[in-house]
Amino acid sequence: MLMRNIKLVLEYDGSKYHGWQFQANANSVQQELATAIKKLTGESVIPDGAGRTDAGVHALGQVASFKTESSIPAEKFAPALNSILPPGICVLRSEQADPDFHPRFSAKGKHYCYLVLNRAQRSPLWETRAWHVRDRLDFEAMEKAARYFMGTHNFRAFCASGHQNKTFTRTIAHSSWQFGNEVLRYDTIGDAFLYNMVRIMTGTMIDIGRGRFPPEVILEAFETGERNTLGMTAPPEGLYLVEVFY
Repeated sequence: MLMRNIKLVLEYDGSKYHGWQFQANANSVQQELATAIKKLTGESVIPDGAGRTDAGVHALGQVASFKTESSIPAEKFAPALNSILPPGICVLRSEQADPDFHPRFSAKGKHYCYLVLNRAQRSPLWETRAWHVRDRLDFEAMEKAARYFMGTHNFRAFCASGHQNKTFTRTIAHSSWQFGNEVLRYDTIGDAFLYNMVRIMTGTMIDIGRGRFPPEVILEAFETGERNTLGMTAPPEGLYLVEVFY
């Protein structure tokens, strides 16, 4: 049988899973997808993903792929897998990819967004969807800080410990806030992102909005590479992988 490479675009609720990657003692998106593929095709495969989203992080456009000898038409994998997958995961579309396509190594860039609920009281509806920040924020300072991320910089200071990165230079093509009603949205597009990079960027900008740092702390961090000069790491529940570019 001809071996095919099937590309999937996935949406999932990260609050229901312990991240994308297989975990020995916890349920993961990768594990659920592998289980569904085996039920559908009878093949034991470990699907590759474009990014290892952490526990609690959501995806609107995670990309995965797997090799199969199944004769199921490529576009039919999406509805077939959705009939097996749990409610927290959905395959938005499926297609046949080139044999050498890899979701992570073929990627040219990614788009992430981060949602912040900015009001005095918490919200049961947003509890696993956004970071609740009670403080009054300086939106002008936060937007100024967001612009500093644009361009090519050394993002070592914006990388959490436990990483396996060998290089820290990344290029950010887009970085901006949308301020409306009670939900604030930060969007960023880059060629690649370090471990917890978007969450550290967001946490630092929120602390800038609180008045704890000036926006220029970001420029200083590019120079020093010191993580301890920056703000907190924003919690996972506000982060969304929006799209992967190829």
